[in-house]
Amino acid sequence: MAAAEATRGEQAWLNGRVISRTDLSLPVGDAGFVLGTTVTEQFRTFRGRLFLPEDHGRRLAESLAVVGIASPWSITDLLAAATDIAAHNWRLAGSSSDAPSDLAVVMFVTPGDLPAQHAGCGGPPRGVIHTFPLACALWAEAYDHGVSLRSVSVAQVPEACWPLRAKVRSRLHYHLADREAHQVEPGSRAVLAHADGRISETSTANIAIVRAGCVTTPPLSDALGGVSLGNTKRLAASLGIAWEERSLTATDLAAADEILLTSTPSCLLPATRFNGRPVGTGKPGPVFRALLDAWSSLVGIDIAAQARRLAADSHRPPPATTL
Repeated sequence: MAAAEATRGEQAWLNGRVISRTDLSLPVGDAGFVLGTTVTEQFRTFRGRLFLPEDHGRRLAESLAVVGIASPWSITDLLAAATDIAAHNWRLAGSSSDAPSDLAVVMFVTPGDLPAQHAGCGGPPRGVIHTFPLACALWAEAYDHGVSLRSVSVAQVPEACWPLRAKVRSRLHYHLADREAHQVEPGSRAVLAHADGRISETSTANIAIVRAGCVTTPPLSDALGGVSLGNTKRLAASLGIAWEERSLTATDLAAADEILLTSTPSCLLPATRFNGRPVGTGKPGPVFRALLDAWSSLVGIDIAAQARRLAADSHRPPPATTL
């Protein structure tokens, strides 16, 4: 089969080559699989175009440097490949400007083969880019009703283990934290804190509080710097909303007028319950509404409406086949 025919369907990118998504695989002896040594970024698209690619690229470069993976591909080349893969797969999905669907785009780099599982011989780093439809059914209703947060006993990984500024796939603590939260309150999300009580993040989002109209977020010493959080900060400045960075505790969350969650797939969500009690009025607040409207204006799509439509489409049965 010719290369063009092999990549006519959904595409992925592996080590500098465009391949069919169905052919994408990694050896089980890759260090990214065996040790979880994987530097990663997740983008999302709006109308098939990567959103804030340069910001994600800068964070990827920093993470690679922290972990010590010497990528054979430049950030520019990786972003160009991700742009092409996303555009191709978005067109393949039959999206249009009138009813746009969008994609999550994952990029990751591993150290390559683990010598211990390859007769003592390692290999060059591996790079992968692939896409999948946004899982909007997981958060579509949260724009109107919010999500619930829970404090858990699982702590954030200490800085001595790995720097917070490295975005990596070693996430067992996220899994354990969310499992604990779900056992107490099904459907809730865990809030991870450091051993001294400083709030860090949730398993899927950066966290911020609103008090007396001012947004407060943990500093970079407490949490991974979020690309979506940075965009929200810029939008807040454009709206004249005060913004500060300082360490937060569970007491701060409990006393907040609003709690905001920022992440790449959903952009911005409200948390309306914390440890079983309402946050503020128990409903999404005015600062959240203003910032979400600003997000939607920036990208030219009603973000919440798109999520609701895509969530509904994901639950709609396929059309009946006629003979």
